[in-house]
Amino acid sequence: MSGLRPEENAPTRIAEAVLLVVALALGMGGMWMVGYALEDGLPEGFWTYSIVLAALAFTTHIVLRLRAPYADQVILPAVVLLNSVSMAMVLRLDLVDMRGANASRHLMWTALGVIVACVVIFLLRDHRSLRRLTYTAMVVGIVLVILPLIPGLGQEINGAQIWIFIGPFSLQPAEFAKIAFAVFFAGYLVANRDTLALAGKKFLGLQLPRLRDLGPILIVWAVSLAVLIGEKDLGTSLLFFGLFVGMLYLATDRVGWIVIGLTMFAGGAVAAWSIFSHVQARVDIWLNPLDAELYAREFGGSYQIVQGLFGMAYGGMFGAGWGEGYPDRVPFAFSDFVYASLGEELGLTGLLAILLIYLVIVQRGLRHAVGVRDGFGKLLAGGLAFVMALQLFVVVGGITRIIPLTGLTLPFMAQGGSSLLANWIVIALMLRISDAARRPSALPTRGALADPAPAMVGGDAIEVGGPGVGPVQAGTEAGAGRGATPDEATQIVRGVER
Repeated sequence: MSGLRPEENAPTRIAEAVLLVVALALGMGGMWMVGYALEDGLPEGFWTYSIVLAALAFTTHIVLRLRAPYADQVILPAVVLLNSVSMAMVLRLDLVDMRGANASRHLMWTALGVIVACVVIFLLRDHRSLRRLTYTAMVVGIVLVILPLIPGLGQEINGAQIWIFIGPFSLQPAEFAKIAFAVFFAGYLVANRDTLALAGKKFLGLQLPRLRDLGPILIVWAVSLAVLIGEKDLGTSLLFFGLFVGMLYLATDRVGWIVIGLTMFAGGAVAAWSIFSHVQARVDIWLNPLDAELYAREFGGSYQIVQGLFGMAYGGMFGAGWGEGYPDRVPFAFSDFVYASLGEELGLTGLLAILLIYLVIVQRGLRHAVGVRDGFGKLLAGGLAFVMALQLFVVVGGITRIIPLTGLTLPFMAQGGSSLLANWIVIALMLRISDAARRPSALPTRGALADPAPAMVGGDAIEVGGPGVGPVQAGTEAGAGRGATPDEATQIVRGVER
């Protein structure tokens, strides 16, 4: 598909539209079945929710076709499917007066997230312009993480101080900090990957980088530890640390970073368990959820996870059916434990289908990280895809007792304004990068930067032309308006080498 012209790309656009119709139909079907199971008729607001979701989906589709015609045609329908199914589940919990569940609020945040994603796609013509904001992104990420610790602005909820309140609205700044840190890591590592991979001394066969090269990254790592200590947020700390190690590995291709990261994580986990009581409580719940004392504890006990496990067991292989289960018995079934709620009503088959949809999104993100022609885009796309996969593992692993609960939410499915808004921005960036990755090399991005695209010299990527322009197409003053000859391209590459 990457070699097609816009008019030849029409079948791709039609395929995306068809997939959007299927995704919306599944979500609307869920709301329809919820209404007939609980109220013997269409639920209140069914047509409003359905029309708004369809309008949002096809508006995004049109924006993509106008501003990013070569963008991936699968990612948007996959996300719309997850968001539509979550709408059905939140509506189902809302109909049984589940405290905190509110379908209208969920739709409002979904609409805001889609609108912001469209704005990002419309205004961000070239993802490489974000590279200019490398250190700005680092500062923004650190400020966002620290905001909940400011007296009067941050507030502790359910044992973790990760929220800020501005009037009637609440936000979880860490959701946006992960995007800022991904931009920072991508910009910093693409400029310093050689020194990180090759400079420094070897220890036990591992290439250790110089401390001065790691300085800015260690600052972000220290911030993630401060989050754990000051805000009692194990999940966000794990997410930041995983992003830190994952992007280092992507940039340097050194397995040693995985070993170092796992060692640091093991040491930090043991230290956190020995120092912090809330971490000890999470581990106790993980290891002994059926303990009578833990189960009966009003706050911080195992009641939530046990009820979630019972619900998924009741769902069995094919589920109890929309509206036929009892997910309202699980605390925060619409946010922290929406995965367990879906498991009760859709069964193991439904949960596996949902995981496959996430797998498709992550796989497409990694695929475009390989295909895009600049190092910054490769790292940014890879980092965003990795952080989504890590968040999915942490959430599902906590609910199914593979790891202790961390308090993160399931992207696009859990009710929560911060999560929906931040993850739609992630999708917008992935779509923008996919457009650059799939764009034919003879068609540079309109309004592109002067930053060149990479050519391979000595096995490493260097930049010699405009976006999507390889060394043979790189223009010179003598050859403006035409592709460079092989001899001219050779001179350009040799000049860059020098």
